[in-house]
Amino acid sequence: MYKILTLNKIAACGLDRLGDNYTITDDEKAQDVDGIILRSYKMHGMELPASLKAVARAGAGVNNIPIDKCTEKGIAVFNTPGANANAVKELVVAGMLLASRDIIGGVEWAATVHGDDAAKQIEKGKSNFAGGEIMGKTLGVIGLGAIGILVANVGIALGMRVIGYDPYLSVKNALKLSRRVKLTSDINDIFKSSDFLTVHVPLMDSTRDTVDAEAIDMMPDGAVVLNFARGGLVNNDAIKAALESGKLSKYVVDFPDEDVLGVKNVIAIPHLGASTEEAEDNCAVMAADEIKDYLETGNVLNSVNLPNCQLPMGSVGRIAILHKNVKKVIAKYTNAMEDVNIADMVSKSRGDIAYTIINTDHEIPDDVVAEIEAMDEVISARVIK
Repeated sequence: MYKILTLNKIAACGLDRLGDNYTITDDEKAQDVDGIILRSYKMHGMELPASLKAVARAGAGVNNIPIDKCTEKGIAVFNTPGANANAVKELVVAGMLLASRDIIGGVEWAATVHGDDAAKQIEKGKSNFAGGEIMGKTLGVIGLGAIGILVANVGIALGMRVIGYDPYLSVKNALKLSRRVKLTSDINDIFKSSDFLTVHVPLMDSTRDTVDAEAIDMMPDGAVVLNFARGGLVNNDAIKAALESGKLSKYVVDFPDEDVLGVKNVIAIPHLGASTEEAEDNCAVMAADEIKDYLETGNVLNSVNLPNCQLPMGSVGRIAILHKNVKKVIAKYTNAMEDVNIADMVSKSRGDIAYTIINTDHEIPDDVVAEIEAMDEVISARVIK
């Protein structure tokens, strides 16, 4: 029996996939927890249970999870890339329309109109909220992952010129991208060309302030910046200065903070990117499947701190070992298993760590597991039953 702690409300369609071999609790003080499923709950100040084996984030971003701490303790961390991509894509399109047409201003004004001649007032006042069309404009997309690809492709469908930048574009993602999307290896091409600039990359030290004053200076006058990824990707001071000078016409952000709330020409959306029933269901199902597969088989898919690693289940013994990616460590723990015949084995690495799954023709004795766990290079060793 496995115990799962939910730190946010998780859609029932996801939790139901875990099955009868699982108990679910939302008590943060619960003991003997095998896994955690969450959305936006901030785990950085949380004491991690010693029993914890996996954390699954029902969403893409994992800034709310202490990744390094989890890795040190041998805890796998998963996210759900692509599960909410369509929801975010649709809101990006809405953001472009809100920025190009003064829809919000018009709606707010129309709500104040009263009287028998309301229709005439509306006709007379509508010119105050005129805008432009997005067809024929250039859309720059930084980051061509699950969301960025959809945004780029819908831009093409809307009649826009689209230019994309992603130095890590995978072959799988490239095949999904419209052939009409122009790719560049120079991010400055994006800044120089974009009437609308949208960013879809994770927030890391290397991506923080991707859109800064220097980048904005390269953009066409009156351009629009859209941020539906993470607040720190765009420099707020640079945005406010550009809006005040007229260099930018609008900033649309789904991660607003006190620096931009209430600022003229900032369209602040309260983090609604993935807030659709469909996206929440998709994320919950994907997170539940990932954590269940890991707990029951040791297989890893969509982890942010472990390498993807899968091996079909064997008939007798199975052990999953998380260890440092150093020389001779595999030889050390296979030597410890000299009395256990290894039937199949797979090992994958990711940076400084590696993960190995071994199927055996014999049960793996407890003292062998203890010997492996005691090795300096081994972070954790878990027998899968």
